[in-house]
Amino acid sequence: MEPEDAAELIGEMPEEEVERGAVNRFRSRAALLIAIIAAVLAVGGLGGGNATDDMLINTIRASDTWAFFQAKNVRQTAYEIANVEIEGDLAEPGLDAATRARLERRLAENRATIARYDSEPDPAAPNDPIAGEGKRQLSARARSYEAARETAMARDDNFDWAEVLLQLALVLGSVAILAINRPILILAGLLGALGALLTLNGFLLLVALPL
Repeated sequence: MEPEDAAELIGEMPEEEVERGAVNRFRSRAALLIAIIAAVLAVGGLGGGNATDDMLINTIRASDTWAFFQAKNVRQTAYEIANVEIEGDLAEPGLDAATRARLERRLAENRATIARYDSEPDPAAPNDPIAGEGKRQLSARARSYEAARETAMARDDNFDWAEVLLQLALVLGSVAILAINRPILILAGLLGALGALLTLNGFLLLVALPL
């Protein structure tokens, strides 16, 4: 080897080492970013699963409560029809005292039952508007389940979009490591940050999604 060639080789080695060190730092940072994105994705997946469960549970509860409400309404209507008939009988002339007393007692009982079907608070929590088995309480309870379902749906939408963005960020981060491409890594970081914000919004619901 000529002295000139040896000198050139010695002069090039530090530059190669610097480049190799830069590549290693880039890959280390990219790997750290991917690890953080994966952790956020795992947390969001847990939140999304819980939101889906809440959505299904509250849908079933609302449906069952409205069915109970409807059954109460049907029975209440039957009593109201019966009262119309009793009132017609009471209007008949020549009604003996015993029959009149029996019909009036039945009419009063039916009216009390109708009032109970309309509103029957829970004795253990008389001031709780959703506790009890009257139509008023059942209606309020069913609407509370529907509201909880809507909240769960809003959470689930955030988690779904977050999952899409985080998955894309993971793919781009992997590509960036293989290609040693900084712009792709920056894009992965931006998508990961947006996915993290959506994940946070899924738990807190600070902002409503315009979707």
